[in-house]
Amino acid sequence: MSMELSELAAREAIRDLVARYAHAADRGRLDELCALFTDDGALRIDEREPLVGRDAIRAFLGATRTSVRSETRSALIRHHVSNLQITVDGPESATGVSYFFVVSERGPDHWGRYRDRYRPDADRWRFAERRVRVDGFAPGSWAEERRRTMQP
Repeated sequence: MSMELSELAAREAIRDLVARYAHAADRGRLDELCALFTDDGALRIDEREPLVGRDAIRAFLGATRTSVRSETRSALIRHHVSNLQITVDGPESATGVSYFFVVSERGPDHWGRYRDRYRPDADRWRFAERRVRVDGFAPGSWAEERRRTMQP
């Protein structure tokens, strides 16, 4: 099975996109993170209302950053992403799935899956949609505590 050079280039650009998302999130660099989405890109987290557009994504993640900083001794958070499987549908569309595992100063925090849709925008591939499904929380973790306080 052979791949075209354009598909290989798309796959590598998408791998870089996924890594940039994790690094920007871990460093609290929201402008960099939001720029990884298309203008109309969506972030869908579990069963919550979708966050559509960079401003909505930035507002939600800004509140998350504030929570991490105020509810932990150090704002250390690290996203580990693995088993990225990319399907390039054509020059204008690709999808991907992967697992994530998050560690905070308390140790294991939460884990789950990403399901992504990507599309080229200007000079790079960006997220058209990122679906986040949290599969579990470590007892006493920051994410578990935040989930409890956010429930109606």
